[in-house]
Amino acid sequence: MIQGFLSLLGIYKIYEKWLWWQIKEGQKPEHVAIILDGNRRWASRKSLIPWLGHRQGANKIDELMDWCLELDLKFITLYGFSTENFNRAPKEVEHILKLVEEKLLSILKNEGIHENKIRVKAIGRLDLLPQSTQEIIHRVEEATKMYTDRCFNVALAYGGRAEIVDATKKIAKKVKKGELSPEKIDEELFEKYLYTAHMPKQDADLIIRTSGEERLSGFLSWQSAYSELCFVDVNWPDFRRIDLLRAVRTYQRRKRRFGA
Repeated sequence: MIQGFLSLLGIYKIYEKWLWWQIKEGQKPEHVAIILDGNRRWASRKSLIPWLGHRQGANKIDELMDWCLELDLKFITLYGFSTENFNRAPKEVEHILKLVEEKLLSILKNEGIHENKIRVKAIGRLDLLPQSTQEIIHRVEEATKMYTDRCFNVALAYGGRAEIVDATKKIAKKVKKGELSPEKIDEELFEKYLYTAHMPKQDADLIIRTSGEERLSGFLSWQSAYSELCFVDVNWPDFRRIDLLRAVRTYQRRKRRFGA
C-alpha cells in the first residue's frame, strides 16, 4: 500500500512539473480572484463539524500565497465571507470571523508579506463586521499600505451588488453637493468608487471557484465583466498546486478578443 502511495506521489510530481513547463513562459493573469467554496462539504464528507472545514480552508491560504508568488501573480482577491453568510448559524458565523481575525493577525508577523511588498486590504461592507475584526483589519492595512508591487484582497461582508450600490451612493452624494457633474460620470470614474479602487488592476483576469459549483454568487460583479472563469471540482481545503497551474493554463489557452 505504501509503495502504491509513493508511486502515485511520483506521478503527481511529474504531472506538476509538466504543467509548470507548459505555462512558465506564457502570459500570466495579473489579477486572479478565487471563491473559496466547499469548506463545509469537506468537513461533512469526513464526518467533522463545519468549523473544522473552515479552519482547514483557512490554513490552505498560506500555501496558496506561496504558489501565487512562485507564479508571479501580482494581485489576488479571495472571497472569504459574503453579506449573505451572516444568515448562517450564529455559532458558525462567530467561528468564521474568529478565524479571519487569526489569519489577519498572522499577517502582521509574516516576514514574507513584507519581503515581497504585499499590500493587504479587506473589501466589503466592513462596518457590518464585529468591532474586534474591524480593528485588526485596520492594523493590517496600516502595516502594509506603503506597498504597491502586489496586492492581496480579502472580501469580507462582501456582495457584488452591494459594492455597486455603495459606489453609486458615493457618486450621488457628490452630485448632490455640486462637487460632480452627471455628465462627467463614465466607467472610468465609476471604478474610482469601487472597493477595489486601490488596485492598479481592478478587472479580474481569471476567476476560480472551487467545489464544482458553476456560478459567481455576486463575486466582483463589476470587475468580472471580461474575466475568464474556471470551475474546479474539488473543495477548497483540497485545492492543490496543480489545480492552480491548470487554471492558469486554461487562462492561457483561451483567446481574449474583448469583443473585437
